[in-house]
Amino acid sequence: MSLLAYGESSDTEPDALVDFTALLRQRQRQFGCGNKAQTEQTDDQGYYLEQYVLGVLDFSSQYGIDYSISYTAANVIGRPTKYPAYGDYPETFTMRTYGDWWKRAPSATREIQAQNLPKLATQDYIVVYFEEFVLPTEVAIYETFNPGAVVRIWAYGMTKHWTCLWEAESETDNDMDRPPADSRRFAPPLNKTTVITKTLRIDFNHSRLNYYTEIDAIMLCGRTVSRIKSLLGKQQRLQNQQLQKPQPVSMPVPVPMPSKPESPLGSSPISGGGPISYKLRSLKFQPKCRPDGATNLHEFINNDLSQFLMENRVEGGDLQQQAVVVPRICLTDLPFEILLRILSYLDLKSLFRVGQVSRIFYDISSHPLLYAELSLKPYWHLASSTLLCTLALRATMLRKLDLSWCGGLGNISPTEFKKFLTQRGDNLTHLRLNSCKFLNSSCIETVGIVCDNLIELSLRNCATDPPLLNFSCLANLKNLERLDLFQTAFEPELLLSMLEGNRKLKHLNLAFCGVSVNMDNVAAHLATYNTQLISLDLWKAHFLSARGLLSLARLHQLEELDLGWCLREASLGDGLFQLLSNCPKLKKLFLSAVRGTTERDLMHIAALGKSLEQLDLMGILNITHERVYDILVHCPKLQLLDLSFCDNIMDRDFDVLADWSRLFNVDIKSSRVYVPR
Repeated sequence: MSLLAYGESSDTEPDALVDFTALLRQRQRQFGCGNKAQTEQTDDQGYYLEQYVLGVLDFSSQYGIDYSISYTAANVIGRPTKYPAYGDYPETFTMRTYGDWWKRAPSATREIQAQNLPKLATQDYIVVYFEEFVLPTEVAIYETFNPGAVVRIWAYGMTKHWTCLWEAESETDNDMDRPPADSRRFAPPLNKTTVITKTLRIDFNHSRLNYYTEIDAIMLCGRTVSRIKSLLGKQQRLQNQQLQKPQPVSMPVPVPMPSKPESPLGSSPISGGGPISYKLRSLKFQPKCRPDGATNLHEFINNDLSQFLMENRVEGGDLQQQAVVVPRICLTDLPFEILLRILSYLDLKSLFRVGQVSRIFYDISSHPLLYAELSLKPYWHLASSTLLCTLALRATMLRKLDLSWCGGLGNISPTEFKKFLTQRGDNLTHLRLNSCKFLNSSCIETVGIVCDNLIELSLRNCATDPPLLNFSCLANLKNLERLDLFQTAFEPELLLSMLEGNRKLKHLNLAFCGVSVNMDNVAAHLATYNTQLISLDLWKAHFLSARGLLSLARLHQLEELDLGWCLREASLGDGLFQLLSNCPKLKKLFLSAVRGTTERDLMHIAALGKSLEQLDLMGILNITHERVYDILVHCPKLQLLDLSFCDNIMDRDFDVLADWSRLFNVDIKSSRVYVPR
């Protein structure tokens, strides 16, 4: 019903019944109607502005493919198209995973330097930009399916630094624990900030979600700032002045630390009530507070205070009892090996902070053994070429390196990355460069030449189709056990050459690898050269037929196989039967939208899938609740069963599925939207 209809519903004057301005503003706030909403404008504050996404700069994963409009990151551009409706819509942005099922699969990887991770780790992200710079007052995220994955909101300022506008401190902050029953406009309270931005990054954690989350739109609200150039000039001058000041700490501290809390000593550094303060007052000890006074006092307390108290003991009274000298036992008296062990539990930021305590702690905290594993992924917003230079001095025994998500906006130069690898990459066994947009052909060439001891190489979401990177030098790698090329376009001939050269390969991810790769040829090479393969992900790959499926059946060590959206033939023949018969260790089998799956194939799954723990039959046309029951009965280890969008599963069957889910202790997914009992 229109606003005018509300006003005309009575004989009374419309303005007496309805505040049209208030209603319009409320409607704009609820649905985001109108890109710009101006209030009173001043020279200093500008005007209030609501704007939607103009473009997508980066993302970690998406359910759709780049040349499609279904479930892709580009769907967050513009106004909401589905909100406030709730349900699964292809016009939204959907990411690749949900829950913790991928972490429980045989292909799961261990985090490098896991102590760096926050309590709610980021699993996926998207970076978007808007038309105009504003001082943000609100960020609204329109979630239309399984809301609750947002854990952080970042803003990229005009000073080229990232600022966290909001962070979920616990799983209840974004309602991750509540059962999703409706769409929502998620607009958490933002931290007070002076950052001027038009670029946002949204971080997601799907670990507690029941199914895929879907994002319809993102809105940035704020006040425009007049005289932006003059403000930027002022900020730049202040930064230059700070840089020109002498730094009290001589050692490099590349990771920015939070500002130190104001010292409790303040202007009266000995005004406390403890015995040490009482002793200093009795001696009329008054240090001079020069610009570097905090540093001098810090050194005095750490190095000379005990000797000072011993030399200036006062006889008599309670003070003498308080000043009884006890043997001085310091943390530094512990054996060096124990100190290294203690510091090995610290995250990277804490290691740099410990190094500021004293020269002794600096020497210990910079020991190469503490930097055998390095992960800058949680510090993507701080990673820079300068930090790489500093770490190169410490990480002389580097074995594992994760630079995923780093250098997205030019903070890491290809030159510095190559220099770092040349200095410290010859002993690397694990290298993860997921979504590293600074990579170029020269960087990949350096990886292939220098890092010839690699066991794991991950290049997720690093190149588009057609390939923009030259991967030819990667053919030098002969010891790979894990290769992840998810959403990375690759040259088919080079891929086949790498498969031939890496006979110990155990985990291979070729999901989204590009339309030019014939998966039948890949399957034949795997069956010939890579018989130790444990996990294989061909999700949304192309040109895999029943012939390729028969080749995969020769991989007897397979424990995980994802064939989602890549088998488009009308019939699988005996391929699935041969696969299940020859691969008795199979724990995870994803057959999403494999339309050629017949009732006979489902019977084979029930009879031969004794080890199955995760089974995805989403979109299978011929499945009935009888076949579902057979699978539940004969697959005793089953934990996950996805039956979403199976046309033969009628509405009357959903209640039965819910009962079976409880009876067999299996998480059964369905496309029906309902509130769990």
